[in-house]
Amino acid sequence: MRRILVGIKRVIDYNVRVRVRPDGSGIVTDGVKMSINPFDEIALEEALRIRERGEADEVVAIGIGPDDAQQQLRTALAMGADRAILVRTDVAVEPPVVARVMRKLIEHETPVMVILGKQAIDDDCNQVGQMLAALWDRPQATCASKIEITGQTARVTREVDAGLETIEVDLPAVFTADLRLNEPRYVKLPDIMKAKKKPLDVTDLAALGVAATARLKVLRYEPPPQRQKGVMVKDAAELVAALRQKGLV
Repeated sequence: MRRILVGIKRVIDYNVRVRVRPDGSGIVTDGVKMSINPFDEIALEEALRIRERGEADEVVAIGIGPDDAQQQLRTALAMGADRAILVRTDVAVEPPVVARVMRKLIEHETPVMVILGKQAIDDDCNQVGQMLAALWDRPQATCASKIEITGQTARVTREVDAGLETIEVDLPAVFTADLRLNEPRYVKLPDIMKAKKKPLDVTDLAALGVAATARLKVLRYEPPPQRQKGVMVKDAAELVAALRQKGLV
C-alpha cells in the first residue's frame, strides 16, 4: 500500500494573541484556542490531493503530545486523513525526539512519503524534516511550493533566496511544506461527524523506546516590547529633525 505519513502539531491558534506568564516561566495556554500548526495543515492538504490523484492509497496523521492533541488529529481526520496515531506524552518534545518518533513509526508503517510542515509557528525550528531524512537515510525536499509525482520519483519546486529551485528525489522521501504549496480545504460539519468513526490509535512515547530527553533549557520567556505611539509631523524637514533627535539618522 502506498502510504503517506503527515505530522500534525498542536499549537496556539495563529489568530490568538500569545501571552507570557507574569513570572516569565512560560506561555499562557489555559482557556486558549489550540489548532493544527498551519504548515502541517498545508502538508496534510497536499497528501490528500496526492491520494485523490490516485498517486497514494492512504494518508495517516501523526501527532505527539497530551491526550488533548486528539482534537487536532480529529480535525485532520475530518479534512480527509484515513486514520491517525497519537504518541502520547505530557512532556514538551524537541525536534530530535520528534524525528526519532517518526523514524520508529516509519518502521511499522513503511510509507512512500512523509510530508511535514517546514516549521511550527510556536518555535520556528524548521528542523524535524531534515533530522528525519538523516535518520531514515532517505532524500529530502524541504520548503516545497510544488510537488509532482512520476512513478518512483518526485519533482519538487523549492523557494530559495535567489528564486525557485527544481529538484528530483527518489521515493521514499521526506518533504516539508511551504506556505505557497496549496490552500487547505474547509472542514464541513458532515466531515466532522464522519471523523468520529475513523480510527485513532494511541500509544505511549515510552512504548516506542524513545526517551524525551531535553537538550535545551529555557531560562525565561519575555514578551516583545510594546510598540510606541507614533508622532505626526507636518513636513519632511520636521520628520528629519525628529529622526535625528532619536539618533536614527
